[in-house]
Amino acid sequence: MAALVVLAYRMRIALFGSPGVGKGTQASLLEKRRGLKSISTGNILRAVVDSGSALGEKVRAYMEDGRLVSGPVVRKLAEEAIAAQGYDQFILDGYPRTEEQADWLTAFLGAHGAPLHAVIYLRVPTEVIVNRLSRRRVHRETGENYHLDFKLPPPDLDPGLFIQRPDDRPEAIRLRLDIYSQETRPVEQYYRQRGLLFDVDGVGGFEEVYGRIDAVLKKAALAVS
Repeated sequence: MAALVVLAYRMRIALFGSPGVGKGTQASLLEKRRGLKSISTGNILRAVVDSGSALGEKVRAYMEDGRLVSGPVVRKLAEEAIAAQGYDQFILDGYPRTEEQADWLTAFLGAHGAPLHAVIYLRVPTEVIVNRLSRRRVHRETGENYHLDFKLPPPDLDPGLFIQRPDDRPEAIRLRLDIYSQETRPVEQYYRQRGLLFDVDGVGGFEEVYGRIDAVLKKAALAVS
C-alpha cells in the first residue's frame, strides 16, 4: 500500500548530479512508473540545435566546447516546459545547474504555488562516469541513449544511426566534470540547507538505483502529504 503514496501525491522533483550519473535513465523510469513528466534541459537544447535556427547554432557552439549554455537561454526553455506541464507532476533532469538558476527556480515555482518536494542527488565516482559516457552512443534520429556495455543498440537497426556525441569523448567529459565542480556543486549546498536534498548512491544496475530513488520519494511524499 505504501507504494501507492507516491502515485497519489502530486510530485515535483529534480534529479541532480554531474554528467553521466544516470539522471536521464532514472527520469525515464520515473516517468513510466510514477506518471511524472520528465523535463530534460539537455534534450530540449539538443532539439533546439537540430532545428537549425540561429539559437540552435549558438547552443551548438556551447555544447561542442563542453561549456554550460548561457543562463537566460536555459531559463526561458525551462520556464516554457514547466508551464506546459501545468507546474506539476514533473521531474527536472539536469536543471538547475547553478546557484543562480536554483534561486530563479525557487522564485518561479513559488510564484505558482508549486515548490519542489525533493532534489535527488545521484553520486557516482569520476572514473565510473568517464567510462559510462565514453561508451555511450545516441540514436541520431530519436535521441535515445545506448551503452556498449550495458544497453546495446538494437541489432536490427543501421549501426550508422548510432553516434558518439562530441561531449562524450574522454577529454570533453573531464572538462564537463571540471566545470561541474566549479559551477554546479554549490547547488548541492543550496538545497541541503533547505532540507530538500536526498543523497542517493548512483552506482549499480538501473533497477537497483531506481529502488533507492523510489524509497526516497516515498519518504518525501509522506513528509508533505
